Amino acid sequence: MHDDYVLIARLMIPTDAHVIRGCLAAAGIDVLLTDDQHMQADMLLAAAIGGARVLVREHDVARANEILAAFERGDLALADDADVGAPLAE
Repeated sequence: MHDDYVLIARLMIPTDAHVIRGCLAAAGIDVLLTDDQHMQADMLLAAAIGGARVLVREHDVARANEILAAFERGDLALADDADVGAPLAE
């Protein structure tokens, strides 16, 4: 099995790329995010470099694509009244 990183998404909004990275990392998937810093420094570069790139290991591609699809469907969205400051249940 190969352990190379594979491109699974290109996002034109760096914040979206970081949210996706967080969702994948929370699922235990190793993630690399590239070119997001270039875009934040100069948004005019976004189109030239093709957006922020999200990469995962080759063996995690199928699971990562499932998480991306769930994110795009809105399955991972918080409710409008979600209390994100609430303490974890013990």
